[in-house]
Amino acid sequence: MTSKTFLTAHGAVYIFFALALFLAPQLLWPQYGLQVNDRYAVFLSQHNSIFLGGIGIISFLFRTAEPGSDAARTILTGLLWTNVLGAAVTLYACIAGLFTGFGWSDPAFFALLAGLCAAQLRKNG
Repeated sequence: MTSKTFLTAHGAVYIFFALALFLAPQLLWPQYGLQVNDRYAVFLSQHNSIFLGGIGIISFLFRTAEPGSDAARTILTGLLWTNVLGAAVTLYACIAGLFTGFGWSDPAFFALLAGLCAAQLRKNG
C-alpha cells in the first residue's frame, strides 16, 4: 500500500475513535468493561478524543509527504511509537483486569497498526 493510502486509512481510524469517544462514551466504554458513571468520566473520554483526533489529523496532513523523504520517515516513526505505546498501555489494562470483553481487541489493534507502520517504514526506506 502507498504511504498516502496508509496515512489516510490510519487517520480515518483515529478520527473515527476520537468521534466515538467524544460523542458516545457511555455506549463505547462499557464494551471494554469500563463504567462511565459520572460527568468526570465522560469528560476524560472526551479529553482523550483530543489526542486521538490530533493523531488522525496529523496522519491526514502528512499523507502527501514524498515517499522516502525525511518527513515521511519521521511521521511513520512517530506513528509507530504511538501505536507501540498504545499496545503496551492497553495490554496493561487487560492484564490488570481493567479492560474486559471487547477490551482485548485494543492491544491487538495497536499492535496491528504498529506492524503496518513498521512495514511502511521498511518500504519507504
